[in-house]
Amino acid sequence: MEQQQIIVRKMARALARGGLVNAFGHCSVRLEATSFLVCAAKPMGIIRPGEPGTVVSTEAPLAEGVLGEVRMHQQIYRRRGEVRAICRFISPNVVTLAALGHTPRARHGQGAHFYPKVPFWTDPGLIRNDPAAVGVAETMGKAPAVVVSVNGAVTAAETPAQAVALAMFLEDAARVELAALNAGVEETAPRMNEEQARNRSTWQGRIAERMWDYLTAGDPE
Repeated sequence: MEQQQIIVRKMARALARGGLVNAFGHCSVRLEATSFLVCAAKPMGIIRPGEPGTVVSTEAPLAEGVLGEVRMHQQIYRRRGEVRAICRFISPNVVTLAALGHTPRARHGQGAHFYPKVPFWTDPGLIRNDPAAVGVAETMGKAPAVVVSVNGAVTAAETPAQAVALAMFLEDAARVELAALNAGVEETAPRMNEEQARNRSTWQGRIAERMWDYLTAGDPE
């Protein structure tokens, strides 16, 4: 368990270092089929070494002190056995694009992971009840990410490094999509086709691990 605690803390601080969170956001790793470990309920960038996260069941109500939107983690883990880590973040370009009613399309290398485009949960309310969390998880389906209206996004992956990398990739894909909108070429600018996106969205070559190394360099743990 201590190793998982360290990983969750490093995930949290990595997301903060990447500029993807401020006072809000959370991350988690799966422990067993029906439980996961979520980071401490505080701004992720100031989670201290040794500060414990909380074990949460996918089958029971949230425990006292666990942030309400952790329900999204519950519902995603419940539906997707392959998912081992989740990031919930509120990054500038993702939020700006969502406020305009858009999510990123697969236009460049990092955006290829989200072909053809990121699913969009359009309700702007906070996800603080089970029906909304179910709706987000079902909107996400088998995709690696979902934009949660103007409240940021969620990524889910087989490893913590991949979940963090996908969060960075999604923010960069949103930057590119905003550039296309600003230029008035959102419908005519190139987009990857399915084969191009499949070939480009690889994890080979330590792609996730290199992003992890970059974002955790100098981490106190």
